[in-house]
Order: sequence, then structure tokens, then C-alpha cells
Amino acid sequence: MEAVVNLYQEMMKYADPRIQGYPLMGSPLLMTSILLTYVYFVLSLGPRIMANRKPFQLRGFMIVYNFSLVALSLYIVYEMVRVAWLFLFSKFIELMDTVIFILRKKDGQVTFLHVFHHSVLPWSWWWGVKIAPGGMGSFHAMINSSVHVVMYLYYGLSALGPVAQPYLWWKKHMTAIQLIQFVLVSLHISQYYFLPRCNYQYPVIIHLIWMYGTIFFVLFSNFWYHSYTKGKRLPRVLQQNGAPGTTKVKAN
Repeated sequence: MEAVVNLYQEMMKYADPRIQGYPLMGSPLLMTSILLTYVYFVLSLGPRIMANRKPFQLRGFMIVYNFSLVALSLYIVYEMVRVAWLFLFSKFIELMDTVIFILRKKDGQVTFLHVFHHSVLPWSWWWGVKIAPGGMGSFHAMINSSVHVVMYLYYGLSALGPVAQPYLWWKKHMTAIQLIQFVLVSLHISQYYFLPRCNYQYPVIIHLIWMYGTIFFVLFSNFWYHSYTKGKRLPRVLQQNGAPGTTKVKAN
């Protein structure tokens, strides 16, 4: 335990003082508690609460929620580096994706890939924003937010119901867009390993970003293989919020 405390104190020496007063950024305890509560709710408490209840429809909430994330993601892309904290905060908002699944009794949509991504990414980005905001990591935020503009626009339109269905022909390209995201992130961050000198604040953040891009490229390639290459459509348990009848998975 002493070694962990010493490591934490050493890392905090690199903390950016400008971010200290922002919500969630005082210490890692609050954000860790939120994420642990999220995992407990979506994997245990939520399904038990909804076990003997009728599923919520939440159509109006999903329309507002998805289009709000479109607007937020557009703003992050526009501001980029200056909204490193806002990008992190958006990851906590997106935990609502899974809560919607639970309240609609779509428990099968709560896959390992979904929960792993929604819980690990905010936790790792907290450290990045805390000790190494901006720099090479900002490219990751820009690409991810760009994808979210497209993704939440699709799910927002889907939540409108049949009236929007004729305009959602591009749903089949969502997985390809997500895979391209991971390739771009990994390639961009890989330049660090070929530079003769790079005084990046804390190199472990670069390693985490590279691991993120690579791991999720493998996971989504597996999805692509089973869904398209083998010609086996994934089951309806992988439908996304507000998108009846689809089999897409959010990359986020």
C-alpha cells in the first residue's frame, strides 16, 4: 500500500494545476467510485431492480440524450485541446448508454466489450487529463468525438422511430468508421516510438492510448468477422439504444 501511495504522490507532481478546480479532478476517488457504481448497477443492481418491472420506453429521453451528445461532440472537435476535461466529462455522461439498456430491460446488450470500454476509458483518461492534457493525446479526443458526432446522430435519428428509418441507410458503415478510428489513433500515437527525442510529460499515457487503439481494433475486428465475413448477423442482444432492429455496437 505504501508503494501505491508513493507512486500516486509521484504522479501528482506532474498534475496540471489548471485542472485542479474542475469537477471530478480533485482526486481519483470520486471518479473511481462513479465507475465502480456504474459497473455494479449495470451488472447486478439494475437487472435485479428491473426483474419484475415492465421495461421503460424512454423514447423522448433517448432523443434528447443522443442529440445532446452530438452537440457536445461537435463542440469538443471544434475546441479540441482546450476541452480535454470536457472530453473526459463526456465519458461519464455516456455511462447513461448502459443505464438506458437496463431500464429498457435490454440486458443482453450489456456485453463485455460495452462495459469494459465505458468503465476503463474514463478511468484512464482521468489520469491523462490530470497529468498530461493536450499534446499527442488530443488527437485521440478529436477522432473519438468526430466518430461520436456520426454515431449519436444515427442513434438519435433512430430514436425518432419509423419516420427516420428511410434516412438511416448508412448504418452499415458504422463498424467501418469505428475500425478506422482505432487504426488512426494507433498509427498517430506510434510516432512517439520512432522519434529520437520526445519530452512528453508522462509517456505511460502514450502507451495507454496505443493499447486502447490496438485492443479495440482487435475486438471490433472480431465483431466484423463474425457479423460480415462469416455472414452471420449478430443477435438482437447487440442492438443499440434507440435503434430497433439493428446489430451495431457503439465504439465510443
